Order: sequence, then C-alpha cells, then structure tokens
Amino acid sequence: MAKKGRVFSGARPTGRQHLGNYLGAIKNYVGMQDEYDCVYCIVDVHALTTVETTQDLKLNTFEMALDWLAAGMSPEQSIIFVQSHVPEVMELHTYLSMVTQFGKLTDLPTFKEKVRQQPENINYGLVGYPVLMTADIVLYKTDVVPVGIDQAPHIEFAREIVRSFNYRYNTKVLIEPKVKHTEVLKVVGIDGKDKMGKSLNNHIELASTPEETTKRVREMVTDPARQRKTDPGNPDVCNVFTMHKIMSPQEEVDMINVECRRAGIGCVDCKLRFAANLNKNLEPFRAKRAELAAQESYVQDVLNDGGKRARVIAQQTMVEVREAMQLP
Repeated sequence: MAKKGRVFSGARPTGRQHLGNYLGAIKNYVGMQDEYDCVYCIVDVHALTTVETTQDLKLNTFEMALDWLAAGMSPEQSIIFVQSHVPEVMELHTYLSMVTQFGKLTDLPTFKEKVRQQPENINYGLVGYPVLMTADIVLYKTDVVPVGIDQAPHIEFAREIVRSFNYRYNTKVLIEPKVKHTEVLKVVGIDGKDKMGKSLNNHIELASTPEETTKRVREMVTDPARQRKTDPGNPDVCNVFTMHKIMSPQEEVDMINVECRRAGIGCVDCKLRFAANLNKNLEPFRAKRAELAAQESYVQDVLNDGGKRARVIAQQTMVEVREAMQLP
C-alpha cells in the first residue's frame, strides 16, 4: 500500500513515559506507521535548553526508547533515532535562523511561559527553540506533524519560517508541514485539573508495577462535589470516568455512568475498577518492556541504525538547501 506521505515527530528525553505521553502521542505514533513513512526523534538537543546537567540524559534517552519500542513503535516501519546523531539539523537551524525575526520568537506564548518557569536560565537556545524545531521537521521533507491542539501554533510558526526561507532564496526546496491533530488532545493528571506531567507529579508511569499503578489511581481526584458515597455523582466532571471511557469495556462504562449518578457505586470502587482495567491494558506493554530491557544493546542498535537512515535523508536535503542558497 502506498504511503500517504512522511510524518515527523519528536519528544524530549524525559525518561520513563506516562499515561499522558501514551494517549497524547505514542499511541498516535504507533497508529500512523501503516499509513505513513514515519520519522520519530528523541530530541536531546532541545532538552539542553532547560536542564542544567546532562547526568541523566543518556539514561532518559534509553528509557524513552524502551517505552516507545514496547508500545509498538517499529524500527522496521519507522526511523527511530536521537536528534544529536544527525548533526545536519544544527546546520539547517543556523540557516533558518537568518530568516526568522527575533521579535516573533520572543512574542511566542511558549517562550514567555518558559521565561516564567526558569527566569534564571533564559539562554539563546531557549529563544531559538522554535527554529531548531522547524529544522527538525523540514530536514526530513515532512508532510505531516501529529500534535495536540495546544501545539498547533508551533507548526504554523514553522510554516512561516519555511515560507520566509523559500521566498528569500526563490526556491521550493523546503516543504510547509501540515498539522494532524492527535486523537486525545489533553490528558488530565491525577490532580484532576492540570495536564498530566512529571513536573507536577500528577502522572502515572506506564512501566510502574500493578501495585504502584493502583496506588496512583487511588489518589485520583473525582467529582469534587461528591463528599460521601451516598451522594449522587456527576461522571461528566470526573477525570476517573473520562479515563474509564478510554481504558474500560463499554458495558462497564455504561454501568458506572448510571450507578454513579444514583450513588449506586462509590468513588473508591470506581477507581479500583479503573486501576484493574488500566493494568490489564498495560500487561502486554510491560511484558515487552521487560524483554527489551534485557537487550540493552538491541535498543542502542535501533537508535544507531535510525540515526544512519535519518542522515541519508538529511544529507540530501542539505545538498538542496546549500544549492538553493548558492553557498560556495
């Protein structure tokens, strides 16, 4: 079957992946492999804009690769690699920076948010983050970028940079990427209010033991208005019920929807049912992960081979870019 085009996506090496990573990105990565020519990157250079030590960078990269492979990302179907293994991206980043206005970079909401988060570390790389991200995407002649709705402005900005480059050098060598929204746009953490993430410690790791997973699920916030088991609940505002709809059998979802509203089921029981279903869903992932973890050299070989395959595409793109720029 002919592929629909090339997909690129990258993620910072934060180590073990959580449920939000899986539902918001990894599941989508896996699902696109049959239809698209996929290029998936662990963006370790991007990580340097916010970390002050690289002590855990190699381990975090390995852990992320392990989770990706265990979840079904296939080195036979996709190119899976580490950003720094393809140095051409840094060259293209430099060229793209010449057609990007500094004021636009500092006006981006994401940059302003990072300034608030790390006021003592406003480095050049942080400002130029969107330019490097654009280089990541266009280096591989990407047609489609799968992102959540909150990331769509980043891709539009990348498209602007591509247009500026192609206009300045009177070329069509770089492709404007299109956005493909992910199926699950936002996964709320166990606190019931913020997006799931490690920094807020409101996440559930995919590789946790069943016992650890159950413990985290028991901490999940439910309907805030339901104080006692005898109070009728409202599943529509309950994050646990939202997750049930993703992870539990439809008949159980339907039952909870009815019984919660008439106080026929309590929040603790509801959570334990979700924990059981979540653990059952994660059984194949955890078994595969344990198998791969015992083959550390295989995981490294996948990343090394992916880097070589990615460089073949990158080097050809850079030949075309330098020619378009009429570099000597």
